[in-house]
Amino acid sequence: MGVSEMAEMLKVRPDNAHKGTMGSALLVAGNPGMAGCAVLAAEACLRSGVGKLYVHTQEENRIILQTTVPEACLFVDRMYLQMAAIAPSVNGYQALGIGPGIGQGPLQQAILTHYLTKQKFAGMPVVLDADALHLLSFNMRLSEVLYNRCILTPHMGEMLALSRAFSLGTPDMIRAAVNLAKARGLIVVLKGHPTHICMPNGECFACPRGNAGMATAGSGDVLTGLITGLLAQGYTVREAALLGVWLHASAGDLAARELGQECMLARDITRHLPGAFRELHEQKKQINQKI
Repeated sequence: MGVSEMAEMLKVRPDNAHKGTMGSALLVAGNPGMAGCAVLAAEACLRSGVGKLYVHTQEENRIILQTTVPEACLFVDRMYLQMAAIAPSVNGYQALGIGPGIGQGPLQQAILTHYLTKQKFAGMPVVLDADALHLLSFNMRLSEVLYNRCILTPHMGEMLALSRAFSLGTPDMIRAAVNLAKARGLIVVLKGHPTHICMPNGECFACPRGNAGMATAGSGDVLTGLITGLLAQGYTVREAALLGVWLHASAGDLAARELGQECMLARDITRHLPGAFRELHEQKKQINQKI
């Protein structure tokens, strides 16, 4: 992974773009008391350049989200009981991110199955993170609805649980992530320093950027939102995983430069995404000028 490769991957926003042409993303996030997960994922998703964002969350989070992320459309629910009735049609969005702060109970298992089944039927990409990964580890029947347009984004602890559930047979979590990606034909983004992006063909890329200041609550929620937004804009799952990790790590480095690693918050990563995008756009211009 290098800056030139990432720059070449970056799409140029058309001059005649409007919100209807830049993709619609859906995030399922936030139990009561975990509204921050939904906020962080939603802000990062919007900063990715996506045209429209819908957030399916619980009623208790309505005021928090409408105050902090007014650009997002909400589908509010009580305990996710009305998910089939209020969720948008699969024709209404291009990518799904699910998991940050949703909880790990039977209702959450039901909503994860509901959305994964819809996405698989429609062939749309999905990012699975946080509680969604724990639910996969607890209930292997859920793994039956995984498919090749899924991106899993575990940290080391979540990867350990997945390794045990999927019987991946190695104490090395990087090797386990590679094995899972190959066995299930999907992408595994193993978060850490460095973050590893494991492809279904056995390739594994280590991101050279990022720092220990990103080891803070909510950093993964930012990555989930960012990758989901890129997918909704038409990036392939491979491109979205690689580019999302790069932008996330670059923004983290910019934040550390300004604030120091100890003082970083997850929202600081989102705040520095414009600088991370700007670097790639400038690099892309230089590449084009040489051609």
